[in-house]
Amino acid sequence: MANRKKSDPNGKQNIFFKVFLWFYAFISVYPLIWMIFYSLKNNDEIFVTNTFGFPTHFRIENYITAWNKFNVPQYFCNSVVVSVCTVVGTIILALPLAYALARMEWKFKNIARIYITVGMFIPVQALMVPLFMIVKFLGINNTYAGLIIPYIAFNLSFSTIVFYGFLRNIPVELEEAACMDGASIYRTFYSIIIPIIKPAISTIGIFVFLSAWNEFPIALMLISDEALKTLPLGLLFFQGQFTTNWGAMGAAMTIASIPTVILYALFSEQVERAMTVGSAVKG
Repeated sequence: MANRKKSDPNGKQNIFFKVFLWFYAFISVYPLIWMIFYSLKNNDEIFVTNTFGFPTHFRIENYITAWNKFNVPQYFCNSVVVSVCTVVGTIILALPLAYALARMEWKFKNIARIYITVGMFIPVQALMVPLFMIVKFLGINNTYAGLIIPYIAFNLSFSTIVFYGFLRNIPVELEEAACMDGASIYRTFYSIIIPIIKPAISTIGIFVFLSAWNEFPIALMLISDEALKTLPLGLLFFQGQFTTNWGAMGAAMTIASIPTVILYALFSEQVERAMTVGSAVKG
């Protein structure tokens, strides 16, 4: 009896799924590729002769212009300082608070959790005028602290709730075993809890870094000193009164994107692990 080949419907589904993933990857990556092409063209190529195509001539001078003429190094350093300090401050405050909410019993615990959760739903625009008045009253406008403290405050609610969700998935037996071995609550927190939720810390670090790195309205409101402006503010100066060097602006945007791409490339594995850390711990 001749063997008959059986059709595999799952194989066809896998092919369509892979095609869909490749298509989705292309449309996701193409804006980044287009920005790099954009940074290597002049105004005529960008708007008239070669809007979407490969650059006919690599205009490296756009990067030299952006770096030297438009004070990109200063803006870049300011963004790095503000973003890194925001990440560190947010994690230092959010992680112990989430641990207290998830693992400890204390008075007004539920009220505190609700209070933190409500902070996620308050629009930033509603707080801009009070924020400006508070920062001005404290005398920290046009300072790094004037940006870092509000950035930490705005990211604290989300970060705390994310950490809270991860901590709730960790079995209590781990802490009980550490307690029986004589470990204090601080030793348990630093030696057991933090190593387990490193993927979550990496995920929050990336999210907060991107939030602070790309933030524009608050920085525009609180910073007017040229020496303290971040990259999003600095991009405004590429637009002249009568003409704009769009190639140099594209070069500046490419430079501004490099840290975020590198950050995700370095910690992408941690982010993927963060999606399954709860189930992994339970298993």
